[in-house]
Amino acid sequence: MYYKSMLVAALLLSFPDLAFAKNLNFGTEVDVKQVTKISTILEQPDKYLSSPVTIKGTVVGVCKKRGCWMTIASDKRFENLRIKVRDGDMVFPMSAKGSQAIATGKLNKIEFDLERTKQIKAQQAIAKNEVFDPASVTEPLVIYQLVPTGVSILDQ
Repeated sequence: MYYKSMLVAALLLSFPDLAFAKNLNFGTEVDVKQVTKISTILEQPDKYLSSPVTIKGTVVGVCKKRGCWMTIASDKRFENLRIKVRDGDMVFPMSAKGSQAIATGKLNKIEFDLERTKQIKAQQAIAKNEVFDPASVTEPLVIYQLVPTGVSILDQ
């Protein structure tokens, strides 16, 4: 038993970040009492455009160039929501990927015209090495993203 205790103490002294992990906070304080599931928001996103909303989930993507966005996984499989700030307002670290995050902010609706939608779909097809037929796009793309006022990346 003594040796196990010594081993744990040695590990904690060798890696102090393990013993003293803390949240990494950006902007204003997040509203942890009013968390809304991402799946709930995405079922009727227009309902959430007028007032602040708080989301929580696992960070599955981070902007590699400027740290200006993170993608948060939904509680529903294959669904996520991007949080996006102006370059430099908040800089999210690549180390956030895999961590839990909570963000409070305003849901933003972005509507593209049909021509821009075709361009976006073509770029996505190229990235996936897939064939793209512009005639297959018949409706404009609408996306939603959260513009945060506060973000907390847990246990960084």
